[in-house]
Amino acid sequence: MKFKNDPYSIILRPIVTEKSMQLKETQNKVTFEVHPKANKQEIKAAVEKLFNVKVLSVNTLSVRGKKKRLGRVVGRTKNWKKAVVTLAPGHHIEFFEGM
Repeated sequence: MKFKNDPYSIILRPIVTEKSMQLKETQNKVTFEVHPKANKQEIKAAVEKLFNVKVLSVNTLSVRGKKKRLGRVVGRTKNWKKAVVTLAPGHHIEFFEGM
């Protein structure tokens, strides 16, 4: 995947899990899968531009791929990067509100 400095190539997809929904409700944090080469400043700018919200902070972590087996063949899922974005009080993203 080619990395371009536009918001649609930085933010790949939202992460919707029980833990991420709990973070959204209690601490106003939303979670995204982001491009592995994107840094915190680029992620912050992309979220602010795409969703028209104010971002206070961005925490990132690299997630290692898991080992998977298919018969005798052992493979790996891809490594990916996760970003937990803290939104300013009063700001929210409509995509996460219906869940």
